[in-house]
Amino acid sequence: MLIGLDDLQRRARAAVLDFGGTTTPESLRILACDAGIVPIVMNGRGQPLDVGRTRRSVPDGLRRAVTARDRGCAHPGCDRPPSCCEVHHLVPWETGGATALDNCVMLCKVHHRLVHHSEWTIRIRHGLPEFIPPRWIDPRQRPRGSPRPAGAA
Repeated sequence: MLIGLDDLQRRARAAVLDFGGTTTPESLRILACDAGIVPIVMNGRGQPLDVGRTRRSVPDGLRRAVTARDRGCAHPGCDRPPSCCEVHHLVPWETGGATALDNCVMLCKVHHRLVHHSEWTIRIRHGLPEFIPPRWIDPRQRPRGSPRPAGAA
């Protein structure tokens, strides 16, 4: 997928897919969340001058740690297992967020999309994900967490 710098700086509003098709801004942002983005600086003739870093993806060991902590989708009330989930950066990687346990949470595709397209916020508190709903759901924005399964540490 190719995204021009202007589009990327405007929060990725357009992209050309490898096969030549296009995608909606919403789909692009979800793809970019899990993608290994490699910035390439081009000269005026379209020739690459520099290739940037790719370390954005979650390494296997970190995914196992997030899985052990969250045990599937961490959104309150969701019971999707880890095999149906993605690891989401709380502070986006492209804005300096670390690919680290205290900046990652496991979300199913539905809740991953919800977090990207709504005013829900997530933070790690006492080592566990805590979800803060938008004011229209809870005017006091009381944090919510997923209960631990019985017998869990």
